[in-house]
Amino acid sequence: MGSVDSGREASRLSDLSPQQWRSGIAAWLGWLFDGLDMHLYTLVATPFVAQLLMVSDVRHPDVGYYGSVIQASFLLGWALGGGLFGRIGDRLGRVRALMLTILAYALFTGLSFFAQTWWHLLLCRFLAALGIGGEWAVGASLLSETWPKRWRPWIAATLQSAVNIGVLLAMVAVALLSLIPFGEKYAYYEYRVVFLVGILPALLVLWIRRAVPEPEEWHTARSQSRDALPRLSDLFRGAVRRTTVLTILVCAFSLTAHWAFMYWFLQHLRNLPDIAHWTDAERTRFLSLAMILVMVASIAGNFLAGWIAQYIGYRKTISWMCVAYWGVMAAAYFDYGEPLSHWTQFWLLAGAGACAGLFGLFTMYLPPLFPTLLRTTGAGFCYNIGRIVAAGGTVFFGLFSQLGDHRPALFYASFVFLPAAGIALLLPEPPDQA
Repeated sequence: MGSVDSGREASRLSDLSPQQWRSGIAAWLGWLFDGLDMHLYTLVATPFVAQLLMVSDVRHPDVGYYGSVIQASFLLGWALGGGLFGRIGDRLGRVRALMLTILAYALFTGLSFFAQTWWHLLLCRFLAALGIGGEWAVGASLLSETWPKRWRPWIAATLQSAVNIGVLLAMVAVALLSLIPFGEKYAYYEYRVVFLVGILPALLVLWIRRAVPEPEEWHTARSQSRDALPRLSDLFRGAVRRTTVLTILVCAFSLTAHWAFMYWFLQHLRNLPDIAHWTDAERTRFLSLAMILVMVASIAGNFLAGWIAQYIGYRKTISWMCVAYWGVMAAAYFDYGEPLSHWTQFWLLAGAGACAGLFGLFTMYLPPLFPTLLRTTGAGFCYNIGRIVAAGGTVFFGLFSQLGDHRPALFYASFVFLPAAGIALLLPEPPDQA
């Protein structure tokens, strides 16, 4: 399959080699379809789970319970996939692992179409999540080793934006499919047909297999290792151990606060007193608009974070954006007596979305912190362990919610950004970019 050098001499896009362009396109499209397949379920979860349970009322408690269990299995698979495919990426190569991750999430997203019971869907979502979680570490490592190091903040922003665009495409796909008049005869397919869209990424693998080479940096490290490859336990030995522990803590704290926001902010908007008189359709449109605002603001935030990192470095940027995220959430969900109006909260969401750009920095910041043959393992393991903690944190902060009022959950969760901000300052800058 060949190899590609890092091209660190490139100073502008026109200097990049065709191989580097292919690596970049492959990683970007992989992340875009990552976001697409990730979000398809959340858009049809309630009615589809109700169909699988053969329950006519989507408000039935079993629908919410089993729907959340399925989502929890997805988050677990996402976390495990980061470690699993990270290990494969270090042993077999970035490109081979990238192809496997895309095939995994495309195949099992598509197979969700055939689910007959809730646990069929749970299994498909878990297996698809293995690929989605693995693609994060593999795609990030591929670009960190092939594109110029000084471009990393912008590469991170571009990759993270691909996920946001993928989420928007999922919303477009579901909206278009909802226009199809399935009728009573074909009502069985109304919600499950959306999962067939998730098969499209598999076609990307055919091109990657033919056109994208392995990074020269990986080839060199692999040949020098003489099969004495690092083990997962090596993340907790020697000089690497401090980086591993600090990275896990930063990811765990920041992702816990972020996912608490992402899960609860829509629930809170839906139950605001000043829109209680709206119809369900009007509330749904407003919530869709709010989600679009958060995604667009996140794309802008990705590039804002990259721009700041160019001047003050990764760790300081991550720290300050954690503090900013805390400030926006605390202001939005502080108990002023009556909740803020729906439009006031709507525009505050733009600030929260922009602050979420800090997670784009992890894309290019984490892989270089680890040795080459521990790179995808280390980045995938540390970041995705944070997702497991975040899943538990979302449930924990939900205990503070009151009936229809999720301000306490969101307000208390915001403070978890503060320890993340402090610990981030203890991390080093990438050693190969110092």
